[in-house]
Amino acid sequence: MNIGETAYNLSIWIIPLIIAIVFHEVAHGWVANFFGDPTAKNKGRLSFNPIGHVDPIGTLALPAILAVTGAPIFGWAKPVPVIKSRLRNPRLHMMVVAVAGPGMNFILALFGAIMLAVLLAVFGNNQAESLPVQFFADNFFNFILINIFLGVFNLIPLPPFDGSHITEGLLPASIAKYYRKLARYSFPILIILLVVLPMLLPGSSPVAELIVPPVQFLTNMYLSLVGLGS
Repeated sequence: MNIGETAYNLSIWIIPLIIAIVFHEVAHGWVANFFGDPTAKNKGRLSFNPIGHVDPIGTLALPAILAVTGAPIFGWAKPVPVIKSRLRNPRLHMMVVAVAGPGMNFILALFGAIMLAVLLAVFGNNQAESLPVQFFADNFFNFILINIFLGVFNLIPLPPFDGSHITEGLLPASIAKYYRKLARYSFPILIILLVVLPMLLPGSSPVAELIVPPVQFLTNMYLSLVGLGS
């Protein structure tokens, strides 16, 4: 792969990734502020300027390495600060705050599908002959994939993912306090699921088996909604 191809591949993955994770985090902050916690607003984290949200490793370095190596693209931004106790109804509103991030990603994925459909409707099958059109088509398609992946992945019911806050809110208070303690073990658990088990059991990837089917289903559904499904 030459420098031009590398730069192209980086741009069509990192641009949609940055947009997806910035909107994800801002959505958390918006909803938290609406329900009484202005922490993110006071810290300037409701801005769409990516500089305030960029994590050097999770937003730039890791996605770049994955893009160059041809691996699935993944990343994260600096989490928007939310103080649960400041919410008007901490238990219920924290669940809504958690849902806001993945919810935003699913909305963005639909927007990406609509834009891709419009682009293809206007240029038809001639996009391959125009680099700018192909560039936008690749970005919109990857924008769909990334947003759906982030939305689904963040719903995993393991701290610190958004799904854990939803699960905690649904559990009885007596059980939720023990569930919260999983947070201290979340990183080792992730390493076991993402790295150790696939090494010990080649061909086995619990996270992929959990995430890939809904991602594929939603991707096909979104494309079908805008007339691009098979």
